[in-house]
Amino acid sequence: MAAAEAAKSTFEQFTSASNVAFKEGVEKSLASLNELNADSKKNLEALVASATASAKGAEALGAQAMAFSKAVFDTNVSAAKSLAGAKSVQEVVELQTAFAKTALETYMSEFGKMTETVSSSVKESMKPLNERVTAVVEKYQAVR
Repeated sequence: MAAAEAAKSTFEQFTSASNVAFKEGVEKSLASLNELNADSKKNLEALVASATASAKGAEALGAQAMAFSKAVFDTNVSAAKSLAGAKSVQEVVELQTAFAKTALETYMSEFGKMTETVSSSVKESMKPLNERVTAVVEKYQAVR
């Protein structure tokens, strides 16, 4: 009888320990799954923020390009009127030279502005993604 009692007690201890280990394993798995879901949500939010910033940058660049195109058109019309009213070949050459110089300066200035807009847009669109990468790297370095 004592052997049966000892076997029963050992079996109950083993069963109890197994149940505790199983319960702890399930709890850890659920906690990890919840953490993974939270990370996935944050990643998705970062992607949405990045896409939104990119769209705003593209919109700003488009508006800037349209304004520049309108200004160039207006300048070209004005230059054509000036050329049409020229009284001599010398005046035509002077007007054309001045127009070309102004057009090149305007183009270079606008190119610089558009480059800055693109650069700013890229920085803003990458910011949320960089923040997520930094957070994930810090998290996994802390685990090690």
